[in-house]
Amino acid sequence: MKYISIFCLFIILLGCATGYHSTEFTPEGSFTSGIEGPATDDQGNLYAVNYKMQGTIGKVTPEGEGAVFVTLPNGSIGNGIRFGENQDMFVADYVNHNILKIDIDLKYIEVFAHEPNANQPNDIAIGPNNTIYASDPNWADSTGKLWKVTKENGFELLEDHMGTTNGIEVSPDGKNLYVNESVQRKIWVYDIGDDGLIKNKEEFISFTDFGLDGMRCDREGNLYVTRYDKGTILVLSPTGRVLKEYQLMGKKPSNLTFSPDFKTLYVTLADKGNIEVIRL
Repeated sequence: MKYISIFCLFIILLGCATGYHSTEFTPEGSFTSGIEGPATDDQGNLYAVNYKMQGTIGKVTPEGEGAVFVTLPNGSIGNGIRFGENQDMFVADYVNHNILKIDIDLKYIEVFAHEPNANQPNDIAIGPNNTIYASDPNWADSTGKLWKVTKENGFELLEDHMGTTNGIEVSPDGKNLYVNESVQRKIWVYDIGDDGLIKNKEEFISFTDFGLDGMRCDREGNLYVTRYDKGTILVLSPTGRVLKEYQLMGKKPSNLTFSPDFKTLYVTLADKGNIEVIRL
């Protein structure tokens, strides 16, 4: 691990020297410390939860102009956001144990699926056949669950008694599911079957320090991982090799997403209550 750390330091310094560093995209404090999500629509608008106050979803234009998009009903508070077919927005509502579905044109909000036995749906990813996968941590006892969510069957438990499940992502080819455990500092990879179920669980990579939060894949299948409290974005190849590490201004990145053309990386910062941007 000593040599990996030296390598990562070299990559950070190289990134700074070549312009691969973050800048502020929205003003500090424009979101609460619960800032999460984020996701872009096909027009390049960026959405993230808890704009100005808890329970909202903010919309930020590609030029960085932000406003409240919707306020969630019934005291719901969102976490992860993803877009499915027809630009339907799906939101993990950890307060009321829901996956919400929002028509972004009409701003119509409905409960897509509800599970009273969930701890608190956290991050979500969308795989083949529009199957939603949801992480479900129990922070109090450092455990977690993993769910498959469909309109037909609602929440289906895939795995219980995991570590604190948090960041989650499906590979671009739809063949693999990545899930991390924040407290245990591990990332797991599964094969996804034709039925949407997972199998062949393997440890993808583990760490000895700092936390893990949201994750996203680029078009080549490289996995971008937020290193919570370290203030970096780590990039891993599909085989788990460290490719680069980007230094952020804030220390607590909670999640990240790409612009539709994958030329821009947006990162939500819990300690600053804002979004930073890296031009790739």
